[in-house]
Amino acid sequence: MPKTAQRTDLVIVGAGPVGLFAVFECGMLDMKCHVIDALDAVGGQCLALYPEKPIYDIPGYPEISAGDLIRRLEAQARPFKPVYHLDQRVEAVTPDGGERWLVETDAGTAINARAVIVAAGVGAFGPNRPPLEGIEDFENQGAGAGVHYLVKRAEDFRGKKVVIAGGGDSAVDWALSLAKVAGRLTVVHRRHKFRAAPESAGKLKKLARDGAIDLVIPFQLAALEGEGGRLRAVLVRDLDGGERRIEADALLPFYGLAQDLGPIAEWGLNLERNLVGVDPSTCLTNRPGIFAIGDIAAYPGKLKLILTGFSEAAMAAHAAYALVHPEQELHFEYSTIKGLPGGGS
Repeated sequence: MPKTAQRTDLVIVGAGPVGLFAVFECGMLDMKCHVIDALDAVGGQCLALYPEKPIYDIPGYPEISAGDLIRRLEAQARPFKPVYHLDQRVEAVTPDGGERWLVETDAGTAINARAVIVAAGVGAFGPNRPPLEGIEDFENQGAGAGVHYLVKRAEDFRGKKVVIAGGGDSAVDWALSLAKVAGRLTVVHRRHKFRAAPESAGKLKKLARDGAIDLVIPFQLAALEGEGGRLRAVLVRDLDGGERRIEADALLPFYGLAQDLGPIAEWGLNLERNLVGVDPSTCLTNRPGIFAIGDIAAYPGKLKLILTGFSEAAMAAHAAYALVHPEQELHFEYSTIKGLPGGGS
């Protein structure tokens, strides 16, 4: 083991909601965790892509924003003192010292652990950019940028002329949300039918009928007008070549994510279609000591829900206990009986 390597019980790859809950589950079983994530903050897609988007299927919360959920999960994990290594990508996971693993990142961090839990979601991700000439001139300008691929604060768009492009859930959900604050909102989609949830699509069309937003369909993006990073208008074109100019302060293209497993694909895991096959009773992969949970884990009947990932985090933690504490028998106890470290409840 390199002298610079840190030593811990488990390394969790991914600091999204499932990875954060895995810290809690491992902590309740007296296992210490280091957490690595390629983003510069915890929260994964929830915080990076839709922090203000409401989530409705978290038990006990009729509605909670993605950002609030991450903050609560981070607070839940805090008593177990996880060590975070953010803005780093895991480059290699190799056997080290018999039954342990050496995890190395692109920042030079090296961690020796008894087990690894991969909670990497879809892997490294980024937006699919529309092929518009000069679009990069309107990106990376902070809140004043002309082109945004995510919404961190809806208030950033208050009173602005906003164009949203796309027809999926992200496009429709943000259109419904930003319609409340934008000075004028236009939705551009190349088809009459939206791919979003039918109820959401119905709400969007009602807003259009009521004159609260503009639906420009079937059109697609053609060009941008502006200078110095400041957007003035979005040009769109229909299937017959007819063009239309839409005044705009901001364009939000929601065309999905470009997903890349990166080095994970080189770890020798059982991969199929960028997913890792696991034993559904333990979330163990084909490599002893490496588990996968959340969206990246696959098995027959898998439901891609956050609450499914939470369950998988608990199963992986209990399965990993035998590896971390082989000399101790695990006696299952409910949290209401065991409590938290230091007498917390």
